[in-house]
Amino acid sequence: MIGGKGHCREAVGSLNSTQAGITFLSHLTILPTVLADSDCLASTLESLGFEPLRGSRLEGFGGAGEPVDVEITLPDGQRIGWTRQNDGCLALVGDLQRISRSHQLQRLLGRITRAYAARMALRDAARSLPNGMIHLSA
Repeated sequence: MIGGKGHCREAVGSLNSTQAGITFLSHLTILPTVLADSDCLASTLESLGFEPLRGSRLEGFGGAGEPVDVEITLPDGQRIGWTRQNDGCLALVGDLQRISRSHQLQRLLGRITRAYAARMALRDAARSLPNGMIHLSA
């Protein structure tokens, strides 16, 4: 889910979106999410067919960049990533102005969020019931 709690600052540009929780950094946007576990996110991304990179850097305009904990390359070659925020949540980082024009990105982010939530629920259930069996049905 996008738009979680967070307090962001204006980094570059003329738009100040502190109240919205959005930061713009050399054409890279940092958008708060409710995702918190980078290992679960990376596993989720793998299950969706991506090859997540850990501990990389997204480059922005003019060589400025943002370090990210997890990064993927979208089918069109654009890159997005997630970085840890002060509140412990992972924020989405990318040139969202360019790639958000596509409804495919919105659908993808929804798929990632749903798959992440399911993976976290299964992990929590397995921890709660270490000798139990979990069966999924549609």
